[in-house]
Amino acid sequence: MKGVFIVIEGPDGSGKSTMSEGIAKHYLSKGVDVLHTREPGGTKISEKIRTLLLSKDNREMHPRTEALLYAASRAQHVEEVILPALNAGKMVVCERFVFSSLVYQGLCRKLGIVPVEAINDFATGGLSADVTLYLDSAELSSLARISDREADRLESDEKIRASVEENYRILANNRADQLIRIDASKEKDVVLEHCIEAIEKECRKR
Repeated sequence: MKGVFIVIEGPDGSGKSTMSEGIAKHYLSKGVDVLHTREPGGTKISEKIRTLLLSKDNREMHPRTEALLYAASRAQHVEEVILPALNAGKMVVCERFVFSSLVYQGLCRKLGIVPVEAINDFATGGLSADVTLYLDSAELSSLARISDREADRLESDEKIRASVEENYRILANNRADQLIRIDASKEKDVVLEHCIEAIEKECRKR
């Protein structure tokens, strides 16, 4: 039996980790076999690539290099973790997937949606989420949420910070049929409730 692949998307600080943990905890309490993972990362190799990507020591990294490294990390994550879990019938809850690359590298880095989508289609073997939840945070609220920790290489990049929320909304509007928008500006319990309701609704269609 094939499992269910759920992806949580949104800018840094929008609440992806909190919602992913809440979703996983909810379904675990219902007896569902759940795997909670994240990107970039999720495997030994992918975590090493994550360190390269997010380190401020690598500010000279070219946008194409960045895009290819994200895709490489994702390829390993899919083959080593996500696909085996899905094939075992598990629910996989993943923080970020291809949509993030389309926003950050395709739009913010101006590499273009088509080439970034192409390398990720190759990296994932065409795997797509069954449910993608986009956490749409209030303007600038996500930046406020990460102010209490040290920003990584991308978070500290002014070009990224200035455009990421707008570009998330642009791509979300253009691909409204591929995701479910969740108002992440509400109280955490309310946001989590809306996330679970959206997942239940989509799973009933399967």
